[in-house]
Amino acid sequence: MNIEDLRAYCLSKKGTTEEFPFDADTLVFKVIGKMYALVSLKKWEAGNKAINLKCDPNYAVELREKYNSITGGYHMNKKHWNTVELHNSEISKTLIIALIDHSYDMVVKSMPKKLRDQLN
Repeated sequence: MNIEDLRAYCLSKKGTTEEFPFDADTLVFKVIGKMYALVSLKKWEAGNKAINLKCDPNYAVELREKYNSITGGYHMNKKHWNTVELHNSEISKTLIIALIDHSYDMVVKSMPKKLRDQLN
């Protein structure tokens, strides 16, 4: 998956915005102001294609045990975030889309009902 496809997919999710809240390098996707995906554009351009995604803690452990390309979230709470490296063939496009969906859903599920209702 290239950065344009990743960006287009994230932006297709209801209520998603993209921002650079930390620096000019870290692209952050948010749903109603809550982060669900982060990408370092400098690292991506250098060939280290990776994305940080929110994840259910139990599922995060399962993924890390199954895939060498999934580790605790870089510069994130490792219990709730994974870094998914995309520069090798271990992670399929189908899996990365499922993991983005899972991250988005985790964030939406944790929102107050009033905010969730804004998405519908």
